[in-house]
Amino acid sequence: MFEELPETERAALNASWRFNAGFDQYEPTGDWRIWLFMGGRGSGKTRAGAEWIAQNIREQKMQRVALIGATHHEARSVMIEGESGLLSVSEGAEYQPSLRRVVWPHGAVATVLSADEPDSIRGHQFDGAWLDEFAKWPEPQAALDMTLMAMRLGDDPRMLVTTTPRNIPAVLELYTNSPEVSVTTASTYDNKMNLARGFISTIEKRYKGTRLGRQEIDGELIEDNENALWQREWIERHRIASAPDCERVVVAIDPPVSKTGDECGIVIAGRAGEEGYVLGDYSRGDMSPKQWAGRALDAFVTFKADEIVAEANQGGEMVRDVITQHMPNAPVKLVYASRDKRTRATPVASLYERGVVHHAGCFAELEDQMCQFDGTGKSPDRMDAAVWALSHLFPFTRHAEPRVRTI
Repeated sequence: MFEELPETERAALNASWRFNAGFDQYEPTGDWRIWLFMGGRGSGKTRAGAEWIAQNIREQKMQRVALIGATHHEARSVMIEGESGLLSVSEGAEYQPSLRRVVWPHGAVATVLSADEPDSIRGHQFDGAWLDEFAKWPEPQAALDMTLMAMRLGDDPRMLVTTTPRNIPAVLELYTNSPEVSVTTASTYDNKMNLARGFISTIEKRYKGTRLGRQEIDGELIEDNENALWQREWIERHRIASAPDCERVVVAIDPPVSKTGDECGIVIAGRAGEEGYVLGDYSRGDMSPKQWAGRALDAFVTFKADEIVAEANQGGEMVRDVITQHMPNAPVKLVYASRDKRTRATPVASLYERGVVHHAGCFAELEDQMCQFDGTGKSPDRMDAAVWALSHLFPFTRHAEPRVRTI
């Protein structure tokens, strides 16, 4: 029947969000205050959020809207100016970066706010809000609370929370807070026709058949592995917004086995006194040696690190060669793995349990890897890099017991 329509009508339908959207991307029916949309990578969460805001403004159901991302930069680059962002689906909308707002010709205004500054939300008033990638926010519950207090305009103020699911308290609280919250989920496969060729095969190769894959591909809220070396509570309890000046800072690299495709773990950590701090996660997949070496050196310069640490057992000499090609005087330290990964990681996990290590911000993918790893299977690259960094900053040496001689 579609093929029988005139070409102009077929073109109009192909361009129509309502015609192409997946079922889970539509606004839920019923009486709800918060719509929680949890989806896998590339499942269409951003497009759903942008279209929902645009439609409500178009129909003048909303006039004062909050757009909240993990940072101002992410709100602008993803929610507003991204491929599926608000400007791409809104007629006549104009972004005013100096004022951090989007305005429409008829007077509607969307204020851009950052979740890393929850108090900046205080004092605003809204009749609508879109909160993106909520699970990776540094202080999700604090920012959500401030937003809820600002939802006091109009007859029926509503909020959309789009996020890849993570088993953190703030997400669990929303997930179980019915009937005020309406939950929809979508998988990566639901949006397969709009994703780049090869993306599906890449993420399947990396995640399919794993607990993390059910989260990252299927969009499921997965409980942490109860046998994992790390517990989510340890990380959450000791998380901080920013780290103090550190006496030593290292960039640790867990190089990929293949030249491209596998993820290269690059984690930055520091030590101040007896406390350790995870400062950054520059890990990424699909990089050539030249690319990940450049990324590691960017981290080295940005965080004013003292050393670059790499595992000698797994291409360490290659790491040294690639790094020094770009920065001949870079201080590269090769470390040797004489024990299995679980044994090597256990002392680092104990530092977290004791509250010695703090995450300065939220490193969602690293934390998920930590809270899934139980010592079996392939150990994740980000976690490995973090273990190398913290092991180097907190060397585990056993002091010999004093010998007593009797005469």
